[in-house]
Amino acid sequence: MGEYEPNDSRNVTGANIQHPGQQEQFQQGSGQMGGGSGTDHDMKSRIREHMEVIGADGAHIGTVDGIEGDRIKLTKKDSGAGFEGGTHEGHHHYLSCGLVAGVEGDRVRLSANGDTAWGMLEEK
Repeated sequence: MGEYEPNDSRNVTGANIQHPGQQEQFQQGSGQMGGGSGTDHDMKSRIREHMEVIGADGAHIGTVDGIEGDRIKLTKKDSGAGFEGGTHEGHHHYLSCGLVAGVEGDRVRLSANGDTAWGMLEEK
């Protein structure tokens, strides 16, 4: 066997092989492979008051009252509706902006189904 030559194509292990478009996806995304539709800040800036929040399955979760930090504040009027059977009425609930899969027109679609999202609601 001969000496190791760093630039010799016979020493390729596959670790440095890039597929077309791979580098562009990394640079355009949020610092992770796979790209993405934008940063969390971009997504949050598209969320507006009175938008409907729906689960990945289309189930109504609530209505946006505003954004507070990294959370979506839902209106009080929706706090008694949905999967909880009305046991949490009369106060605001919050969802992490990390659950947002996308903003489609006047709807905020979550990455979780409705029943799962209801289990993730936070109070204050």
